[in-house]
Amino acid sequence: MWRLCGVIHYVSFRCKHFFSNQFNALNSILTHYARFICEKLVDRGEVTNMASIFDVARYIVDKQGRVTTMKLQKLCYYSQAWTLVWDEEPLFNEDFQAWANGPVNADLFKLHKGQFVVEEGFLHDQTSGDALTEEQMQNIDEVLDYYGDKNPHWLSELTHLERPWKDTRGDRPPGEHSRKIISKKSMQDYYGSL
Repeated sequence: MWRLCGVIHYVSFRCKHFFSNQFNALNSILTHYARFICEKLVDRGEVTNMASIFDVARYIVDKQGRVTTMKLQKLCYYSQAWTLVWDEEPLFNEDFQAWANGPVNADLFKLHKGQFVVEEGFLHDQTSGDALTEEQMQNIDEVLDYYGDKNPHWLSELTHLERPWKDTRGDRPPGEHSRKIISKKSMQDYYGSL
């Protein structure tokens, strides 16, 4: 059931993104309705509130300030990986793909495509800013404490040395396009073994 809340949030977000310029009233209704349904399901204990990758990205950018989009992708990836280890459940439902420069979430990529850097305020019009629990924010803060001062290319190279990305890419040559999904299980197993 917890996935339902994530799906509702995702559908609401996609509709909001797609219709942003033409149907503001529909945006508002869909977003309000999705939040209402999620809150009711959480209140009844039927689901736990699941953040989206957009919530995590917003939090990271607000904490880091100006950040390259490559680095943002890697920090979201490591936030997911370590939350899988520490909490034994995903931080968000969205998946990462084994792109040439390391793990990338395609939905987040669509929002920053063409931008080299994003700054504080990124995704403020797309997310509420209150989807993360205290524990989730602490997990992300731990990731930022360790990886946050690293440059984006160092983070990319690090992912190239680690089994989840390498195994998912298989024998593809460097630089070759790939959309293969890095499984959450492979992430949990690998980072949990360190």
